[in-house]
Amino acid sequence: MGRERRVRLAILGSGPAGYTAAIYAARANLAPLLIQGLQPGGQLAITTEVENFPGFPEPILGPELMERMAEQARRCGAELVADVAVAVELRERPFRIVLDGGDRVFCDALIIATGAQARWLGLPSEARFRGFGVSGCATCDGFFFRNKPVAVVGGGNTAVEEALFLARLCSKVFLVHRRDSLRAEKVLQQRLFAEPKIEPVWNHVVEEIVGTEEPRAVTGVRLRDLRSGAVRELAVEGLFVAIGHDPATALFKNQLDMDEQGYIVTAPGSTRTSVPGVFAAGDVQDKWYRQAVTAAGTGCMAALEADRWLAEQGSA
Repeated sequence: MGRERRVRLAILGSGPAGYTAAIYAARANLAPLLIQGLQPGGQLAITTEVENFPGFPEPILGPELMERMAEQARRCGAELVADVAVAVELRERPFRIVLDGGDRVFCDALIIATGAQARWLGLPSEARFRGFGVSGCATCDGFFFRNKPVAVVGGGNTAVEEALFLARLCSKVFLVHRRDSLRAEKVLQQRLFAEPKIEPVWNHVVEEIVGTEEPRAVTGVRLRDLRSGAVRELAVEGLFVAIGHDPATALFKNQLDMDEQGYIVTAPGSTRTSVPGVFAAGDVQDKWYRQAVTAAGTGCMAALEADRWLAEQGSA
């Protein structure tokens, strides 16, 4: 039988949003308890070099950046728990969190920073080259492919936006789509078709990513024509998978307002959710930017708002 604990503020998730929330909450003397989840550090924990996080003039490895954030949160007074939430009850206060290890945490306020995961193709070669030419974020990694040919997989708004962004950096962008038309908004399609660097590859799917092992690098993608079955290879040095993201919100279904894609809805200009005392930060509520720095910013907002809310309730 696990133990029961009561804290004023609990934080679910340990990416930039969760760790930043912990830092600010700890400095506000809230003694936050942060539950790290299955992948401490979030998506940055499986990222190679990060060049666009302020304060680091030289590239820093994603796992190192996350460990520094964790150390800072501990130094400020946050408690980090290496466990996973398996159930959350938000219908009454104190809110209840059940952990995989058997413990139960009761909290007066909760910050949800469980993030989102990019959808992947599910190919063994994709996993092998992830971080070595295969990416799920053009804004994050496009800089590494300046003046090089790349491919983007997908047909929605995200894929078109990624392709347009990469066209400003790369020598050539192939947009690979399994259909013969795009799902993206018409205005985005117009911009894409007007960009001479972008070449759509219709009715094709990626069968394999090919490359070298020493050094590990992508040299091409093998495609299959869905109409004829013919296989061809594109010579590219990067592959950007843009087939969507899945927010980690299953625990909160039917308890918090969410949009049609499962992202938690927050009040405009705020991290407040539909349940008073519950706040959401980072990619779990942001489907547009999905950057470490914007996640950290909303983590700060959530901690400040939680502190004010607890003070209003007489709990801070």
